[in-house]
Amino acid sequence: MSFWKQSALCLIVLAAAIVIWAKFFPGAQEVLGRWGMDWAIAATDASDERATAQDGMSGAGEGPSGQVVIEPIAIATINDRLTAIGTGRALNSVIVTPFSSGRITEILVDSGAEVEAGQPIARLDLDAEQIAVDRAKLTVDDAQAKLDRVLALRSSNTSTAVQVTQAELELRNAQLALREAELALERRSIVAPISGVVGILPVSEGDYVTTETNIATIDDRSEILIDFWVPERYASSVRLDMPLSATSISRPTEVYQGTVNALDNRIDPESRTLQVQARVINPADTLRAGMAFRVTLQFPGDTYASVDPLAIQWGAEGAFVWAVQDGRARRTPVTIIQRNTDSVLVDGDFVDGDVVVVQGIHNVRDGAEVLVAERGGGSSAIPSTALPARGS
Repeated sequence: MSFWKQSALCLIVLAAAIVIWAKFFPGAQEVLGRWGMDWAIAATDASDERATAQDGMSGAGEGPSGQVVIEPIAIATINDRLTAIGTGRALNSVIVTPFSSGRITEILVDSGAEVEAGQPIARLDLDAEQIAVDRAKLTVDDAQAKLDRVLALRSSNTSTAVQVTQAELELRNAQLALREAELALERRSIVAPISGVVGILPVSEGDYVTTETNIATIDDRSEILIDFWVPERYASSVRLDMPLSATSISRPTEVYQGTVNALDNRIDPESRTLQVQARVINPADTLRAGMAFRVTLQFPGDTYASVDPLAIQWGAEGAFVWAVQDGRARRTPVTIIQRNTDSVLVDGDFVDGDVVVVQGIHNVRDGAEVLVAERGGGSSAIPSTALPARGS
Protein backbone atom coordinates (compact mmCIF):
# COMPACT_ATOMS: atom_id res chain seq x y z
CA MET A 1 0.00 0.00 0.00
CA SER A 2 1.37 3.42 -0.96
CA PHE A 3 2.25 6.03 1.61
CA TRP A 4 -0.64 8.38 0.75
CA LYS A 5 -3.16 5.56 1.15
CA GLN A 6 -1.71 4.68 4.57
CA SER A 7 -1.89 8.36 5.59
CA ALA A 8 -5.49 8.67 4.43
CA LEU A 9 -6.48 5.52 6.31
CA CYS A 10 -4.85 6.83 9.48
CA LEU A 11 -6.67 10.15 9.15
CA ILE A 12 -10.00 8.36 8.68
CA VAL A 13 -9.42 6.18 11.77
CA LEU A 14 -8.35 9.22 13.81
CA ALA A 15 -11.43 11.20 12.75
CA ALA A 16 -13.71 8.28 13.63
CA ALA A 17 -12.04 7.99 17.04
CA ILE A 18 -12.55 11.70 17.69
CA VAL A 19 -16.22 11.46 16.74
CA ILE A 20 -16.76 8.44 19.02
CA TRP A 21 -14.90 10.17 21.86
CA ALA A 22 -16.98 13.32 21.41
CA LYS A 23 -20.18 11.29 21.46
CA PHE A 24 -19.61 9.19 24.56
CA PHE A 25 -17.13 11.07 26.76
CA PRO A 26 -18.78 13.67 29.08
CA GLY A 27 -17.41 17.15 28.51
CA ALA A 28 -15.73 16.18 25.21
CA GLN A 29 -17.72 18.63 23.13
CA GLU A 30 -16.60 21.57 25.27
CA VAL A 31 -12.98 20.52 24.74
CA LEU A 32 -13.48 20.17 20.97
CA GLY A 33 -15.09 23.60 20.87
CA ARG A 34 -12.05 25.15 22.53
CA TRP A 35 -9.80 23.35 19.99
CA GLY A 36 -11.85 24.66 17.04
CA MET A 37 -12.93 21.17 15.87
CA ASP A 38 -16.57 22.03 15.20
CA TRP A 39 -16.76 19.39 12.47
CA ALA A 40 -16.52 16.63 15.12
CA ILE A 41 -19.39 18.18 17.09
CA ALA A 42 -21.50 18.44 13.94
CA ALA A 43 -20.79 14.81 13.07
CA THR A 44 -21.83 13.75 16.56
CA ASP A 45 -25.07 15.74 16.39
CA ALA A 46 -25.81 14.28 12.97
CA SER A 47 -25.31 10.75 14.24
CA ASP A 48 -27.60 11.52 17.18
CA GLU A 49 -30.30 12.79 14.79
CA ARG A 50 -30.02 9.66 12.66
CA ALA A 51 -30.21 7.47 15.76
CA THR A 52 -33.28 9.39 16.93
CA ALA A 53 -34.99 8.91 13.59
CA GLN A 54 -34.22 5.22 13.56
CA ASP A 55 -35.47 4.81 17.15
CA GLY A 56 -38.65 6.67 16.25
CA MET A 57 -39.30 4.10 13.50
CA SER A 58 -38.67 1.16 15.80
CA GLY A 59 -41.30 -0.77 17.75
CA ALA A 60 -43.45 0.66 20.54
CA GLY A 61 -42.09 0.77 24.09
CA GLU A 62 -38.69 2.33 23.15
CA GLY A 63 -38.24 6.02 23.95
CA PRO A 64 -36.53 8.38 21.52
CA SER A 65 -32.80 9.06 21.77
CA GLY A 66 -31.82 12.00 23.99
CA GLN A 67 -34.04 11.17 26.94
CA VAL A 68 -32.63 11.47 30.47
CA VAL A 69 -33.60 10.64 34.03
CA ILE A 70 -33.64 13.44 36.58
CA GLU A 71 -33.86 13.62 40.36
CA PRO A 72 -34.49 16.58 42.66
CA ILE A 73 -31.69 18.05 44.72
CA ALA A 74 -32.13 17.27 48.41
CA ILE A 75 -30.79 19.20 51.38
CA ALA A 76 -28.57 17.45 53.94
CA THR A 77 -27.00 18.70 57.17
CA ILE A 78 -23.64 17.50 58.44
CA ASN A 79 -21.46 18.29 61.44
CA ASP A 80 -24.61 18.82 63.52
CA ARG A 81 -23.72 16.30 66.21
CA LEU A 82 -20.62 15.54 68.23
CA THR A 83 -20.13 12.36 70.23
CA ALA A 84 -17.21 11.96 72.61
CA ILE A 85 -16.15 9.51 75.31
CA GLY A 86 -15.49 10.97 78.75
CA THR A 87 -14.76 9.91 82.32
CA GLY A 88 -17.00 10.78 85.23
CA ARG A 89 -15.99 11.97 88.67
CA ALA A 90 -17.86 13.07 91.77
CA LEU A 91 -19.03 16.65 92.17
CA ASN A 92 -16.81 16.85 95.27
CA SER A 93 -14.31 14.26 96.44
CA VAL A 94 -12.10 14.50 99.55
CA ILE A 95 -9.41 12.25 101.00
CA VAL A 96 -9.65 12.69 104.77
CA THR A 97 -6.40 12.85 106.77
CA PRO A 98 -5.95 13.66 110.51
CA PHE A 99 -4.59 16.98 111.77
CA SER A 100 -2.10 15.22 114.07
CA SER A 101 -0.53 11.83 114.65
CA GLY A 102 -1.94 9.28 117.08
CA ARG A 103 -3.58 5.92 117.55
CA ILE A 104 -7.14 5.33 116.35
CA THR A 105 -9.35 4.47 119.30
CA GLU A 106 -12.75 4.49 117.58
CA ILE A 107 -14.20 4.37 114.06
CA LEU A 108 -17.71 5.83 113.97
CA VAL A 109 -18.85 5.04 110.38
CA ASP A 110 -18.91 2.06 108.06
CA SER A 111 -17.81 1.81 104.45
CA GLY A 112 -20.55 3.05 102.10
CA ALA A 113 -22.28 5.12 104.79
CA GLU A 114 -23.70 8.55 104.01
CA VAL A 115 -22.32 11.31 106.22
CA GLU A 116 -23.01 15.00 106.69
CA ALA A 117 -20.40 17.73 106.78
CA GLY A 118 -18.95 18.01 110.31
CA GLN A 119 -19.97 14.51 111.35
CA PRO A 120 -17.20 12.60 113.26
CA ILE A 121 -15.96 9.51 111.44
CA ALA A 122 -13.09 8.45 113.77
CA ARG A 123 -11.30 9.45 117.00
CA LEU A 124 -7.67 9.35 118.09
CA ASP A 125 -6.30 8.83 121.59
CA LEU A 126 -6.77 12.10 123.48
CA ASP A 127 -5.41 11.65 127.01
CA ALA A 128 -2.50 14.03 126.58
CA GLU A 129 -4.69 16.68 124.98
CA GLN A 130 -7.27 16.38 127.75
CA ILE A 131 -4.54 16.93 130.36
CA ALA A 132 -3.35 20.01 128.47
CA VAL A 133 -6.87 21.43 128.52
CA ASP A 134 -7.19 20.91 132.29
CA ARG A 135 -3.81 22.54 132.88
CA ALA A 136 -4.79 25.51 130.73
CA LYS A 137 -8.00 25.94 132.71
CA LEU A 138 -6.00 26.08 135.96
CA THR A 139 -3.73 28.70 134.47
CA VAL A 140 -6.73 30.79 133.47
CA ASP A 141 -8.24 30.53 136.95
CA ASP A 142 -4.95 31.57 138.55
CA ALA A 143 -4.56 34.54 136.18
CA GLN A 144 -8.13 35.63 136.87
CA ALA A 145 -7.56 35.49 140.64
CA LYS A 146 -4.34 37.51 140.34
CA LEU A 147 -6.10 40.16 138.29
CA ASP A 148 -8.87 40.40 140.90
CA ARG A 149 -6.30 40.98 143.69
CA VAL A 150 -4.46 43.64 141.72
CA LEU A 151 -7.71 45.46 140.96
CA ALA A 152 -8.64 45.39 144.67
CA LEU A 153 -5.27 46.82 145.62
CA ARG A 154 -5.57 49.42 142.91
CA SER A 155 -8.73 50.79 144.49
CA SER A 156 -6.64 51.61 147.62
CA ASN A 157 -3.70 52.87 145.57
CA THR A 158 -1.55 49.98 146.81
CA SER A 159 -0.84 48.64 143.27
CA THR A 160 0.15 50.56 140.19
CA ALA A 161 -1.48 50.78 136.81
CA VAL A 162 1.44 48.84 135.35
CA GLN A 163 0.69 45.91 137.62
CA VAL A 164 -2.96 45.94 136.54
CA THR A 165 -1.95 45.91 132.86
CA GLN A 166 0.48 43.05 133.44
CA ALA A 167 -2.18 40.99 135.23
CA GLU A 168 -4.66 41.56 132.42
CA LEU A 169 -2.05 40.47 129.86
CA GLU A 170 -1.34 37.27 131.79
CA LEU A 171 -5.06 36.48 131.85
CA ARG A 172 -5.43 36.93 128.09
CA ASN A 173 -2.39 34.74 127.40
CA ALA A 174 -3.84 32.05 129.67
CA GLN A 175 -7.15 32.22 127.81
CA LEU A 176 -5.39 31.86 124.47
CA ALA A 177 -3.48 28.85 125.78
CA LEU A 178 -6.78 27.30 126.84
CA ARG A 179 -8.28 27.83 123.39
CA GLU A 180 -5.21 26.25 121.79
CA ALA A 181 -5.45 23.21 124.08
CA GLU A 182 -9.18 22.84 123.37
CA LEU A 183 -8.51 23.04 119.61
CA ALA A 184 -5.88 20.29 119.85
CA LEU A 185 -8.37 18.17 121.81
CA GLU A 186 -11.13 18.83 119.26
CA ARG A 187 -8.87 17.79 116.41
CA ARG A 188 -8.40 14.37 117.93
CA SER A 189 -11.84 13.73 116.39
CA ILE A 190 -11.65 13.25 112.59
CA VAL A 191 -14.76 14.77 110.98
CA ALA A 192 -16.19 14.70 107.44
CA PRO A 193 -15.35 17.97 105.62
CA ILE A 194 -18.21 17.49 103.10
CA SER A 195 -21.46 15.58 102.84
CA GLY A 196 -21.28 12.41 100.80
CA VAL A 197 -20.68 8.70 100.78
CA VAL A 198 -17.74 7.09 102.58
CA GLY A 199 -15.61 4.72 100.56
CA ILE A 200 -13.85 1.59 101.78
CA LEU A 201 -11.99 2.43 105.01
CA PRO A 202 -8.26 1.61 104.72
CA VAL A 203 -7.64 1.78 108.51
CA SER A 204 -8.86 -0.05 111.61
CA GLU A 205 -9.11 0.70 115.30
CA GLY A 206 -5.69 0.54 116.93
CA ASP A 207 -3.76 1.70 113.85
CA TYR A 208 -1.21 4.45 114.37
CA VAL A 209 -1.74 7.20 111.83
CA THR A 210 0.09 10.36 110.84
CA THR A 211 -0.96 13.57 109.13
CA GLU A 212 -0.38 11.86 105.74
CA THR A 213 -2.45 8.73 106.43
CA ASN A 214 -5.61 8.24 104.35
CA ILE A 215 -8.42 7.74 106.85
CA ALA A 216 -11.34 7.71 104.37
CA THR A 217 -12.47 8.94 100.95
CA ILE A 218 -15.77 10.82 100.73
CA ASP A 219 -17.56 11.43 97.41
CA ASP A 220 -20.45 13.81 96.88
CA ARG A 221 -22.06 12.15 93.85
CA SER A 222 -25.37 14.00 93.87
CA GLU A 223 -24.04 15.27 90.52
CA ILE A 224 -21.41 13.77 88.26
CA LEU A 225 -18.78 15.78 86.41
CA ILE A 226 -17.70 14.30 83.06
CA ASP A 227 -14.39 15.32 81.51
CA PHE A 228 -14.17 14.84 77.74
CA TRP A 229 -12.29 16.34 74.80
CA VAL A 230 -13.63 17.80 71.54
CA PRO A 231 -11.74 18.57 68.29
CA GLU A 232 -10.53 22.12 67.91
CA ARG A 233 -12.96 22.78 65.03
CA TYR A 234 -15.78 22.66 67.62
CA ALA A 235 -13.96 24.86 70.16
CA SER A 236 -15.78 28.02 69.07
CA SER A 237 -19.18 26.27 69.02
CA VAL A 238 -19.18 24.87 72.56
CA ARG A 239 -20.68 27.26 75.13
CA LEU A 240 -21.17 27.25 78.90
CA ASP A 241 -24.58 25.89 80.00
CA MET A 242 -24.98 24.26 76.57
CA PRO A 243 -27.38 21.27 76.91
CA LEU A 244 -26.08 17.77 76.28
CA SER A 245 -26.96 14.14 76.86
CA ALA A 246 -24.78 11.50 78.49
CA THR A 247 -25.08 7.73 78.39
CA SER A 248 -23.12 5.40 80.61
CA ILE A 249 -21.22 2.80 78.60
CA SER A 250 -22.25 0.16 81.14
CA ARG A 251 -25.92 1.27 81.13
CA PRO A 252 -26.63 2.21 77.49
CA THR A 253 -30.41 2.30 77.92
CA GLU A 254 -30.29 5.15 80.44
CA VAL A 255 -29.80 8.66 79.09
CA TYR A 256 -28.99 11.53 81.42
CA GLN A 257 -29.41 15.22 80.63
CA GLY A 258 -26.81 17.76 81.62
CA THR A 259 -25.04 20.97 80.67
CA VAL A 260 -21.55 22.15 79.85
CA ASN A 261 -20.08 23.16 83.21
CA ALA A 262 -16.57 24.35 82.31
CA LEU A 263 -14.27 24.92 79.32
CA ASP A 264 -10.50 24.87 79.29
CA ASN A 265 -8.79 28.10 78.27
CA ARG A 266 -6.51 26.57 75.64
CA ILE A 267 -6.22 23.88 72.98
CA ASP A 268 -3.95 20.96 73.76
CA PRO A 269 -1.13 21.38 71.19
CA GLU A 270 -0.40 17.64 71.07
CA SER A 271 -3.90 16.25 70.52
CA ARG A 272 -5.44 19.44 69.06
CA THR A 273 -8.45 19.03 71.34
CA LEU A 274 -10.25 21.19 73.91
CA GLN A 275 -11.09 19.83 77.35
CA VAL A 276 -14.74 20.25 78.28
CA GLN A 277 -16.46 19.43 81.56
CA ALA A 278 -20.11 18.40 81.69
CA ARG A 279 -22.37 18.33 84.74
CA VAL A 280 -25.03 15.62 85.00
CA ILE A 281 -27.58 15.19 87.79
CA ASN A 282 -27.54 11.79 89.50
CA PRO A 283 -30.95 11.61 91.23
CA ALA A 284 -31.12 7.83 91.67
CA ASP A 285 -27.45 7.56 92.73
CA THR A 286 -26.80 5.03 89.95
CA LEU A 287 -23.71 6.77 88.59
CA ARG A 288 -20.24 6.47 90.10
CA ALA A 289 -17.00 8.34 89.77
CA GLY A 290 -14.68 6.73 87.22
CA MET A 291 -17.47 5.48 84.93
CA ALA A 292 -17.11 5.94 81.15
CA PHE A 293 -19.75 8.06 79.39
CA ARG A 294 -20.75 8.75 75.81
CA VAL A 295 -21.50 12.47 75.61
CA THR A 296 -23.55 13.92 72.72
CA LEU A 297 -23.71 17.61 71.78
CA GLN A 298 -26.05 19.08 69.16
CA PHE A 299 -24.95 21.90 66.82
CA PRO A 300 -26.71 23.82 64.02
CA GLY A 301 -24.45 22.03 61.52
CA ASP A 302 -23.58 22.83 57.90
CA THR A 303 -26.19 22.50 55.13
CA TYR A 304 -25.27 21.31 51.62
CA ALA A 305 -27.00 20.06 48.48
CA SER A 306 -27.31 16.27 48.27
CA VAL A 307 -27.29 14.60 44.84
CA ASP A 308 -27.22 11.08 43.50
CA PRO A 309 -23.65 9.78 42.91
CA LEU A 310 -24.56 9.17 39.25
CA ALA A 311 -25.09 12.91 38.77
CA ILE A 312 -21.42 13.72 39.44
CA GLN A 313 -19.40 14.23 36.24
CA TRP A 314 -15.80 15.22 35.72
CA GLY A 315 -14.31 17.60 33.21
CA ALA A 316 -11.07 19.43 32.62
CA GLU A 317 -12.01 21.99 35.29
CA GLY A 318 -13.16 19.47 37.91
CA ALA A 319 -16.48 18.05 39.05
CA PHE A 320 -19.83 19.29 37.74
CA VAL A 321 -23.47 18.25 37.45
CA TRP A 322 -26.13 18.87 34.82
CA ALA A 323 -28.77 20.96 36.59
CA VAL A 324 -32.14 21.49 34.92
CA GLN A 325 -33.61 24.97 35.17
CA ASP A 326 -36.62 26.19 33.19
CA GLY A 327 -36.58 22.96 31.19
CA ARG A 328 -33.00 23.37 29.95
CA ALA A 329 -29.73 21.81 31.03
CA ARG A 330 -27.12 23.93 32.73
CA ARG A 331 -23.61 22.76 33.49
CA THR A 332 -22.99 23.62 37.15
CA PRO A 333 -19.51 23.24 38.69
CA VAL A 334 -19.56 21.74 42.19
CA THR A 335 -17.19 21.10 45.06
CA ILE A 336 -17.54 17.68 46.67
CA ILE A 337 -17.93 17.99 50.44
CA GLN A 338 -18.70 14.43 51.54
CA ARG A 339 -19.33 11.09 49.85
CA ASN A 340 -21.92 8.74 51.33
CA THR A 341 -23.10 5.32 50.21
CA ASP A 342 -26.24 6.65 48.50
CA SER A 343 -25.56 10.36 48.06
CA VAL A 344 -22.88 12.99 47.57
CA LEU A 345 -22.91 16.32 49.39
CA VAL A 346 -21.78 19.15 47.12
CA ASP A 347 -21.41 22.89 47.20
CA GLY A 348 -22.58 24.65 44.06
CA ASP A 349 -24.68 27.42 42.59
CA PHE A 350 -28.15 25.94 43.06
CA VAL A 351 -31.57 27.42 43.71
CA ASP A 352 -34.66 25.91 45.25
CA GLY A 353 -36.43 23.59 42.84
CA ASP A 354 -33.38 22.56 40.82
CA VAL A 355 -33.11 18.98 39.59
CA VAL A 356 -30.09 17.13 38.21
CA VAL A 357 -29.61 14.57 35.47
CA VAL A 358 -28.61 11.15 36.79
CA GLN A 359 -28.96 9.00 33.66
CA GLY A 360 -28.51 9.76 29.99
CA ILE A 361 -25.67 12.18 30.67
CA HIS A 362 -24.24 11.76 27.15
CA ASN A 363 -27.47 13.15 25.68
CA VAL A 364 -27.26 16.44 27.57
CA ARG A 365 -25.97 19.67 26.01
CA ASP A 366 -25.44 22.93 27.85
CA GLY A 367 -28.50 25.15 27.27
CA ALA A 368 -30.39 22.47 25.34
CA GLU A 369 -33.93 21.43 26.15
CA VAL A 370 -34.14 18.34 28.34
CA LEU A 371 -36.16 15.30 27.24
CA VAL A 372 -37.13 13.35 30.36
CA ALA A 373 -37.83 9.61 30.30
CA GLU A 374 -41.25 8.56 31.55
CA ARG A 375 -42.51 5.23 32.80
CA GLY A 376 -43.69 2.94 30.01
CA GLY A 377 -40.98 4.02 27.59
CA GLY A 378 -42.37 7.44 26.69
CA SER A 379 -40.63 10.76 27.05
CA SER A 380 -41.49 14.41 27.28
CA ALA A 381 -39.78 17.74 27.29
CA ILE A 382 -40.01 19.63 30.56
CA PRO A 383 -41.76 22.95 30.21
CA SER A 384 -40.80 25.59 32.71
CA THR A 385 -44.23 25.34 34.40
CA ALA A 386 -43.61 21.66 35.21
CA LEU A 387 -40.50 22.34 37.24
CA PRO A 388 -40.64 22.85 41.00
CA ALA A 389 -40.97 26.46 42.02
CA ARG A 390 -37.61 28.19 42.17
CA GLY A 391 -36.80 30.37 45.11
CA SER A 392 -39.69 28.97 47.16
